[in-house]
This record gives sequence, structure tokens and C-alpha cells, in this order.
Amino acid sequence: MARDTFLPFSPPSIGQEEIDEVTAALRSDWITTGPRTKEFERAFGAYVGAPGGTSLMLNSCTAGLHVALVALGVGPGDEVIVPTLTFAATANVVEHVGARPVLVDVRPDTLCIDPEAVAAAVTPRTKAVMPVHYAGQAADLDPIFALAERHGLHVVEDAAHAIPTTYRGRTVGSRGNFASFSFYATKNLTTAEGGALTGDPELLEKARVIGLHGMSADGWKRFDKSGSWEYDIEMPGFKYNMTDLQAALGLRQLAKLAGFHARRREVAARYGAAFGSDERFEAPVEADYGTSAWHLYVLRLAPLPGLERNAFVDELKRRNIGFSVHYKPLHMMSYYREKYGYRPGEFPVAEDAYRRMLSIPLHPRLTDEDVEDVIGTVKEVAAEQLAGRRGHLLVP
Repeated sequence: MARDTFLPFSPPSIGQEEIDEVTAALRSDWITTGPRTKEFERAFGAYVGAPGGTSLMLNSCTAGLHVALVALGVGPGDEVIVPTLTFAATANVVEHVGARPVLVDVRPDTLCIDPEAVAAAVTPRTKAVMPVHYAGQAADLDPIFALAERHGLHVVEDAAHAIPTTYRGRTVGSRGNFASFSFYATKNLTTAEGGALTGDPELLEKARVIGLHGMSADGWKRFDKSGSWEYDIEMPGFKYNMTDLQAALGLRQLAKLAGFHARRREVAARYGAAFGSDERFEAPVEADYGTSAWHLYVLRLAPLPGLERNAFVDELKRRNIGFSVHYKPLHMMSYYREKYGYRPGEFPVAEDAYRRMLSIPLHPRLTDEDVEDVIGTVKEVAAEQLAGRRGHLLVP
């Protein structure tokens, strides 16, 4: 089977409400960081139950991870433990502060960071651990926080996929440690580009200064009628602030998030019913310690002769089904491989998952017919690959 039109992997879900709010921001006196950004900070902080009921809006999740490490004093000579199965930004920010990212393997069920691997990687130079809530599933945080307490380590959560994710009844982002979220165009809530940081209010205010040039007061306070023109530079900071145009989009997206999430769960359940008992696939699981945001649906092909991921996804594209791969492990990337001397086989779980994984469409705009097209096409391609392999074996 093949669709007549291409089914995008993860388009944004933007409606008239978002357009109207952005238009109103454009017609106001504030288009950069201002009252809508502040409103979004409070609304998002309240949504995740963040300490102090607020958050810090930034221009990306990467910016949040970076300022978090700076605020915690992570720098040259320090080590930060990072899962190898993650987007490059998680480790890149460690490089940016002059520290070393120490890569570790993931768990075979959730593909989140393996707490036992974290424990084995701790050295006297370890300063922090950065668990990634992969694909919307929370990493197993309790053993990581217990380990951090024993060794005096910071925990910075990469929550780019985790809106809304829960862990043992708590929403990710509700603890006092830093957690950084993404509002990129493909995320469950989008501001086109953008991110948020949550954590202890005092730490968050330190991060706020770091994220806007190191200034003691942000731009809208200086230029508003009630503000003051005078400010201080407390450190050489960065330019990471969110604009009111982005916040306007985010506010309306946040209001729709419950509906978005409900549809994602419906689609994930239909995929689970279709692929969960099929021996040709390994479907993702939702751990018993929390609920997934279902940001991604990462399907793994079974290790059967004939099923080959690269050929599989090429065939999906030919049949008008969008896809992606999340992710090529960091130790296989040339920069990290060459700088730190990683070798094939060091992280067997991540490597095995990477060779077999593909992410299929999962977003609120999918119709029931779209979902059936994805299921039917994936099963059809698997059947054809396996039939082709059997036919090849019969050739003398």
C-alpha cells in the first residue's frame, strides 16, 4: 500500500487561537521579552508544579542546560555523566563549559540512562549527572538522586521530550534541581524555537542573570514605566532570552496541551495494540513508575534475518510515510569518538537499539485513517523484507 500524499513525521499543531495571540503581541508595545513571557513563565511553572510556581523562559532547551551547568559552577576539570543515546545538545553543553561528558549506556526497556551504568562511571571528578527523559518516558530518577546525594553531585534533567511526563506521581520539573524543557517545532508544545528551565527559585534567578548578558535586570524591567534605567553586569552572560512573540504562541499551546496529550496517548495505544504482540517488532514500553508524554513512538525491528532498518525506512519514505531515527549514539559521532577514543561495542544496548530503531509519526494532527496507514505500511514493509530474505535463501 502507498498513500497518495506524504504523511509528515511531526508537524506543529497550530490553530487560530495561536495566530490571534501572536498577532496581538505584534500589535502591542512588547515583542521581545516582556509581559507575555512573564505570564508564560508563571503558567508553565504552575503546570509542572515547579518550586515557587514559576520557570525561566529561554530560546532553547540547549540554552537551559547550558545556563544550568554555569549556575552550578561546572567547568574545566569536571565530569558530567550523560547517556550516549541522546541528541548532541546534551553533551555539547558540557563541552561548552569546559567539562568532560562521560557517556554511559541506557536501559534496554525504556532506552533511558541506566542508573547502574551511572554508578559505575562516578569518579572523584564527577560534578553532575544529566538524565534524559527519552521519547517522553521518565528516566528512573530515584536511584540517580540517591547516588547524587551519596557523592554530592548535581542532577540536571534533560526534559526536552518530557511535556507532560510524570515520575512516581510527580510531574517532571517539579523538583528543586534544574530541569530543562524544549518547545522546538516538533515538540508536544511548541513556540517554534524556545525552552524553559525549572528549579529552586534562587538557582533560577541566578540562571536568569546568566541567560541575559549577566545583567542584574532584564530588558523589560529597564524600559517599562515602573522600571529603572540603571543595571549592573554581574558576569559575562549569554543572550538566551525568549521573546513575547514566542511566549504568545506558547501560552495558547499550553492551554491545548491536555488535548494534545490525550490524542498522543490514543495513537500510542493503537500502535501498541498493532505492534506489541507482533514478533517482527519491539514496541516501546511505558515504565510502571510513571506516565510517558509520548513525544516519540520509537519502534525497534526484531533481530530477524531480512529486517534491515535503513532499507526499511527508505521504503517507508517511498510509500509516503514520514519517519525519523532517535538517535545515533554520541560515541559513534566523529567528534566524541575521536576526542575520547570510544570504540564500537562499548555501549551495546544503545548500539543495538540504534541499528534497529525508527520513529513513526506520532502527533495530534493524525487522523484515524493516518494511523491505519502507518500501521498497514509498516507491517507490509516488514512482510516484504522477510519474504525477500526467505526467497533469497532458496536461490541455489
